[in-house]
Amino acid sequence: MLGRRAGFTRVVTLATVAALSVVACGSDEDTIDAFAAGGWPVAHGDARNSSTTDLSGLADASLDWTRPLGGAVIAPLSIASTGQMFVGAYTESGCNLFSFEIDSGRKRWCNRIGPSVATATPLVDSVANIYVADDGGFSSYNDHGQLRWRTPTYGVPRSAQFLGDGSVLAVTQFGQMNVLDTQTGQTVVPIHDLVALPDFLASPDTDFLPPDTGLEDCATGSPECAVPATPAVDLDASEILLVLWRPGAIAPQLVSLHYDASATPAITETWSSDLLPAAVTSSPVLSSDGDTVYLADVDGRLSAFDTSNGSVKWTFGAGFGNGGTPSVSSDGYIVPVGGDTGMRAVRDDGDSASVAWTRDDLQQLGTPVQTTDNTLVTVTGRGDELYLTSLDSGTGETISDRALPGAAGFTIGTSIGPDGQVVTASYLGEIFTYAP
Repeated sequence: MLGRRAGFTRVVTLATVAALSVVACGSDEDTIDAFAAGGWPVAHGDARNSSTTDLSGLADASLDWTRPLGGAVIAPLSIASTGQMFVGAYTESGCNLFSFEIDSGRKRWCNRIGPSVATATPLVDSVANIYVADDGGFSSYNDHGQLRWRTPTYGVPRSAQFLGDGSVLAVTQFGQMNVLDTQTGQTVVPIHDLVALPDFLASPDTDFLPPDTGLEDCATGSPECAVPATPAVDLDASEILLVLWRPGAIAPQLVSLHYDASATPAITETWSSDLLPAAVTSSPVLSSDGDTVYLADVDGRLSAFDTSNGSVKWTFGAGFGNGGTPSVSSDGYIVPVGGDTGMRAVRDDGDSASVAWTRDDLQQLGTPVQTTDNTLVTVTGRGDELYLTSLDSGTGETISDRALPGAAGFTIGTSIGPDGQVVTASYLGEIFTYAP
């Protein structure tokens, strides 16, 4: 009983701190418009997780500046519409949450918070406030790095998303769904637990799990991480799509939930797919018309699901990537992430899929972004050298190659700035910024 009582005391203490933060920093009573054109506000670019951009001319960007962070980076950078950049890193001392100016590389600010901040991409709103997870909490900082509020959570939220009404959705690796007011951090709907909390009455010796439990398992898609990746959100239909590993199940499922923002707000499950054929580390990706959701599993298999009922439209091959979140263009070109068999694009043909092109001579070492001028931008490797490579997204032909000087290993994410800048970070912790 002592452990449970200590856990309860900790939650109460954190809640008090959060309330005090709201009183101290929440002087602006106006509602914040969460959405802004330009920038790269979330891990995969938008609420659909599409990894696409409306900008063009990215093939002409050249190296502008680089900067080491002093620790590993495992989540993509985010970029505000103002050009302010945000990233977390696994550093042994000093700061682990950073903000930089995209034009100069100058550090705006940095903070030291819980180490799990490095596991998720900071979500950015229209005025460059960020919303970020750490160990057992979800916090908001303003553009100067000052804490606006902190709300306790059970677990560590994965990269967050905005909902259609401007609220912020934070789902932890334990399956706890929190919908919060961006101005105060207060809950908009009651907390929705996709996985039941410990039953202290039935098992008095049970305790809350440490907040970072299972985080490492998110990278492999194992059941210890119930929700491994960023949800996708259909802003118009108020539908939330995520991968969920239910307790005792032999495989995860794709789950759709409806967010009701009416007078009595609530979250309800709409449907769940059949058990998936393999573990998943990918975020779901919504098509531009909202009718299809795509998912990659750890065997490199791509699947398309009907968003109305969760039925499978098609499943295509294996070995088409390493299970990361694919880039999905508005015209149905799907580019998987990584893999050992070169690069390729898959075309959605409605009730089936086909290979649009392959490049077996390229080793993909980054995440692809597709643009409106039919360009695909990603990081590739040849020998020990890394390049920012632009390809024709329809044919796979190379348009340009630009070196990542001194880079080694692989990169984490490809993010796009408001003026067509291309930004990536190596796993070893160095930022590379290319400007048109």
